[in-house]
Amino acid sequence: MESLLPNLRHLRAFCEAEGQRSIRRAAETVGLTPSAVTQAIVKLEAAFGAAFFERAGSSVAPTAAARAYAVRVRRALGLIEEGMGESLRAGAGRVARPAQEALPSVTMTQLKAFVAAGTTSNFTLAARLVGSSQPSVHRSTRELESIAGVLLYEKTTRGIALTRAGQALWQHLKLAFSELGQGVADVAASQGQRVGTIVVGCMPLVRHFVLPETINAYCARWPRTNIQVVDSPYRDLLHGLRHGDIDFLVGALRHPPPVDDVLQEPLFSAALCIAARRGHPLAARRKLTLHDLASHPWVLPPAGTPTRQKFERLMADAPEAGLHGQVESSSQILVRGLLLGSDRLTLISRQQVQFEIDAGQLVALDFDMGDTLREIGLTFRKDWRPTAVQMDFLQTLRGAARHHAEI
Repeated sequence: MESLLPNLRHLRAFCEAEGQRSIRRAAETVGLTPSAVTQAIVKLEAAFGAAFFERAGSSVAPTAAARAYAVRVRRALGLIEEGMGESLRAGAGRVARPAQEALPSVTMTQLKAFVAAGTTSNFTLAARLVGSSQPSVHRSTRELESIAGVLLYEKTTRGIALTRAGQALWQHLKLAFSELGQGVADVAASQGQRVGTIVVGCMPLVRHFVLPETINAYCARWPRTNIQVVDSPYRDLLHGLRHGDIDFLVGALRHPPPVDDVLQEPLFSAALCIAARRGHPLAARRKLTLHDLASHPWVLPPAGTPTRQKFERLMADAPEAGLHGQVESSSQILVRGLLLGSDRLTLISRQQVQFEIDAGQLVALDFDMGDTLREIGLTFRKDWRPTAVQMDFLQTLRGAARHHAEI
């Protein structure tokens, strides 16, 4: 944790030394002594196991590792300044003082305590998260509030809740900490190593073929990379993406995009079908009608998902205006169990049930679905800068998607 989130002033000193190629000028800029800047750089080098500068008299030449890390540090410091600025404006209105006046007094300890408190909504849990005591975390967050001059959180019956100003700062800090974490992988890549962690937000369709193929192919080449797959409702995945907890999402795209700070990249299209168990009363019938479909119970995806929206448009003209006895679930295991054990129907991408169809457990009913193609693709933060490890993974994923589209 400490190696990922070093002292703020030391990070500024590192960036100045990398940019100005001088320990002395860096020290003058950040208000430290040259020996303090040197010690800070030595600590960073020890934490990363990499040389950041080649020293020649009073000048220093940044190594590839230093240049890679400096990019991340500058992005992180920019996010912290931007978050402080938004927080001040949200809490104090248009006459808020500039963020640059408050930032020199802010410490990384205060920022870590605040992020932990905002994440857990509880000072005791926040203390456990950062490995400190509850009074220390509470004191650090109060100090940050005092420096900012705005209310960052308020007490509730369930603990604490971020104010509008606190939410603005918290989101930017999460992204800043993510950038510093990415810097670790960038430094390793500068030394020819492919290590790090890739966090993928996964939606239903790609769990069955594209993502497993990608992970297997990628890990065969880079076995030291850790891959974390987050399987949650879209809203939770989007929240994690926007706050730096998830690197990118893969699954059904939303049109239009749900927020303006994400980008979407189509990979391939998938068609929907109506699935039922083998031996279902409708399984052997041809040219089914809406009346036929409306006469059976359904298991449906959650409201607001692209597939649910297509179901609602499909059944809008059904003779039975209100379908009863519906079950709603995003669990593929539950959907499969309900279909196999009842006369329920479901609307689903054919690829998601292709294994069960091939095994003779489920069938795709003979019903003209019209145009039900859905775009499957990637969702990123607009300002996301992938590491070399993440870029390699994305290229593998794009290749697997192209292969699927050609089948």
